[in-house]
Order: sequence, then structure tokens, then C-alpha cells
Amino acid sequence: MTNILDLVARILISALFLLNGVFKISNYDGTVGWMEGFGIPGILIIPAIILEIVGPILIILGYKAKIAAGLLSLFCIATAVIFHNDFSDQMQLGSFLKNIALAGGFLFIFVNGTKNFSLDRKF
Repeated sequence: MTNILDLVARILISALFLLNGVFKISNYDGTVGWMEGFGIPGILIIPAIILEIVGPILIILGYKAKIAAGLLSLFCIATAVIFHNDFSDQMQLGSFLKNIALAGGFLFIFVNGTKNFSLDRKF
């Protein structure tokens, strides 16, 4: 049962980022404009898309999941600080706290790794 719950948890925490990565591709120009509005160079959308698509896939498969989770944790903290720092706006505060909570979930994977339903355990 623990192995199944571990896999389900990895899928649940990864789904948001996988979908956001695909969304960034389908709304590339809009996302670049949004990022540039915060003073972030638009070219950084490319590594963000790669991380948001490849990272969750690796975590779901359980292959190099610790590395992917560590990178996604840092990504969550960075995006919280850069894009969701207007704490007078309750929506931004909520987004900030959600990113911090997701960073914590990824840190849990980074520290503990995956259970038996993972490629890391098979190799």
C-alpha cells in the first residue's frame, strides 16, 4: 500500500507542473510577456518549460527523482519570491504559500527518494 501511495503522491505533485509546462508552450508569447513584466528575461521560458515537463515525468517514473525534485523545489521557491510577492493581494499570498508548500513536498522526495514503484529502485 505504501508503494502505491508513493506513486499516487508523485503523480499528484507532478501533474500541476506538467500541465503548466504544456500551457507555457501553447501560450508562449503571453508567458514571455508576463515574465518580462516582472523584469525576467523572456529567454528563461525555455529552461522553465524543460524543467516543468521533464522534471515531473522523471518524478512520476521515479528515475533520478531526487535530482528532479530538488530542482523543482528550488524552482518553486524562486517563482514564489519573484512572481508572488505582493502580500497585500490575497490571491498572490495564496499562490506564494502554495509554491512554498509544493517546494516542501518536493524536498520530501529529495530527502526520502521513491519507493518500489520507480525506475530508480529497479536499476
